[in-house]
Amino acid sequence: MRIAVLDNDRSQAELICQVLTSAGHICHSFQTAKDVLAQLRKDSYDMLILDWQVVDLSGAEVLRRAKEKLHDSAPVLFLTTSSGEDDIVAGLAAGADDYMIKPLRRSEMVARVQALLRRAYPAQNGAEQLQFGQYVFETRPGRLLMDGIVLDVTHKEFYLALLFFRNIGRPLSRAYIHEAVWIRETVVPSRTMDTHVSRVRNKLQLKPENGFRLVPVYSYGYRLEKLGA
Repeated sequence: MRIAVLDNDRSQAELICQVLTSAGHICHSFQTAKDVLAQLRKDSYDMLILDWQVVDLSGAEVLRRAKEKLHDSAPVLFLTTSSGEDDIVAGLAAGADDYMIKPLRRSEMVARVQALLRRAYPAQNGAEQLQFGQYVFETRPGRLLMDGIVLDVTHKEFYLALLFFRNIGRPLSRAYIHEAVWIRETVVPSRTMDTHVSRVRNKLQLKPENGFRLVPVYSYGYRLEKLGA
């Protein structure tokens, strides 16, 4: 999953990202509320972790503005140095899903993040079969079926298609697609991504008569749209 981390302490933010990256997530760190809110306007994240005592905005204000940009199911975990009730009650009342008290313990951080993500995205954790209308993704063998017929797709095409279906209606940036599908490849030519998207569109017949449309988002990336019945 794609996680944004806000902490004024750069070393702390980088440590959190290191721990979560080791757990298999994509993590980006930010030192100011201004920076993370600007990035949330441009890109999609599945979870936000924020220090409640940031310097340029109150934790409650950061959370309020962030929730306007995050999708509805994205969980928020906040960090506080105080074990007193005031910050904890304020954070939970503002809409956060959980909290941790500094200094952080790595194993607890991973456990809490994984628990929040499992709760927020139940269909994406450990499921062997995911269905979206006439499309069925069998995640263990990496097999894709349309109307019960197995489609001839490559490994990357399978995960690219699954990424789009898991984010129906959400514009996905090229950077997000790159990190999710071409995980270990640092440079992916633009035409390579466009070719894969085109193949997914054609092989899955993502056209209005089948109820879906895969469209480019100008100067940004792509979006899979589900059309009305």
